[in-house]
Amino acid sequence: MTDNQKGGIALIAGAIGGLVTMAIHPTGGGILTPAQYQRFVMLNVGAHSLAIASMPIAFLGALALTRRLQSPDRFSTSAIVVYGFALIAGMLAATASGFIVTPLVGSAASPANELNHALSHYTGLWNQAFARFLAVGTAVAILLWSLAILRNRMLSPRAAYYGIPVAILIVLFVGSGSLKLDVHGFGLVMILQSAWFISVGSLMLGVRSETDENSSRETVRR
Repeated sequence: MTDNQKGGIALIAGAIGGLVTMAIHPTGGGILTPAQYQRFVMLNVGAHSLAIASMPIAFLGALALTRRLQSPDRFSTSAIVVYGFALIAGMLAATASGFIVTPLVGSAASPANELNHALSHYTGLWNQAFARFLAVGTAVAILLWSLAILRNRMLSPRAAYYGIPVAILIVLFVGSGSLKLDVHGFGLVMILQSAWFISVGSLMLGVRSETDENSSRETVRR
């Protein structure tokens, strides 16, 4: 198996991990019964643990993609830098929502516990800020990778034709605050971005080894 194929698998696995995270992410709020709280803990901690575990896998895939698209214009290099910062924001958002809010929700079960309600709300604001950085940063990275694809044609340009408009729309709507990043709003962003990563990962799986490509170039020259 080539590095490109391994990278493609990592891109697909990371994207699927993100989609599963949003699929099992708990929704709703308010005061929970003990049974509801136990279910909330399992789903919330499990979902955000999966999200955090998926991030280094996605980054490994992004490294392989960057190597594949490497060129003097530095679009792909810029993309991996932006994507790295976006994943850091994503890790912080998942940590806040999964491992800080969870005990606060349990402590805030009593209506009289105003402090824990306030702390839970404050942590939620941090989560939203980091989630916005994750969504916008990933969109900018997708835009840069898509431009690199158009420039050097090392992958099918169809991925760029999808990635460029989707990335621009996400930056505009999320960056301006027009799209609220609740479970449904962020889920929409994840679906749009994951579709790009899965499509590019599939293209990476079909890339031949560098040895085969070099042989093909030599044959063409002759």
